[in-house]
Amino acid sequence: PVVADLPGVGQNLQDHLAISSVYHCTQPVTLAAAESLVNLFKYLCFGTGMLTSNVGEALAFVRTRPDLAAPDIELICAPAYYVQHGFDNPPGHGFTVGSVLLRPRSRGSLELTGTDAAAAPRLRANYLTDDEDARTLLRGLKLTRRVVQTRAFDAYRGAEVLPGEGVQSDDELLDYIRAKSETLYHPVGTCKMGSDPLAVVDAQLRVHGVAGLRVADASIMPTLPRGHTHAAAVAIGEKAADLIRVAIG
Repeated sequence: PVVADLPGVGQNLQDHLAISSVYHCTQPVTLAAAESLVNLFKYLCFGTGMLTSNVGEALAFVRTRPDLAAPDIELICAPAYYVQHGFDNPPGHGFTVGSVLLRPRSRGSLELTGTDAAAAPRLRANYLTDDEDARTLLRGLKLTRRVVQTRAFDAYRGAEVLPGEGVQSDDELLDYIRAKSETLYHPVGTCKMGSDPLAVVDAQLRVHGVAGLRVADASIMPTLPRGHTHAAAVAIGEKAADLIRVAIG
């Protein structure tokens, strides 16, 4: 039986979407050999070597239009190829600069498909359903190309692997964005905090209409932060622990 009818559960799904510019690196200075036995030995025995890298070693938060009050794109640079979440990388040395959409307008959903708890849910990310999201990523992709053409990259910049030097027009770049954008693994929002009809939890993280139940993860965020969600999710968990501690005396 239905305990509480909360129409906002599973709605309001948001995620950081990224589009990559991928380049051959002319110098052997990347993480191409990170998974070798030598590097595994260094990491396990001494805590050193390539496996200590967080891969996304440099980043910048930028405004792609001068009229914006805050950044709308994150540029994140990795000294490695990163194609299809890393599963389709070409051989050899390369580097990747990803343009990350910080405040998407598109909204998705996560819904049950029946009463069987073991059944897979229905996930609709709805990426790029708002055209402005694609336009923002287009500006980020163009900015990435300008950055990689600067003097700092001259000693390392080889051929552009993706989207490829033959992809130049806005329509061609938008097709590339729609075909190759990937999640940055920051989904939030499906149990959002608030008091409106689609809110799921209140300011104390308590589920509306259900006694003794709280949600304490990134799903309670009403909107995506303009940055990575890890620190915010930890803060939510620690705040929930404090609230529960107070509640039980």
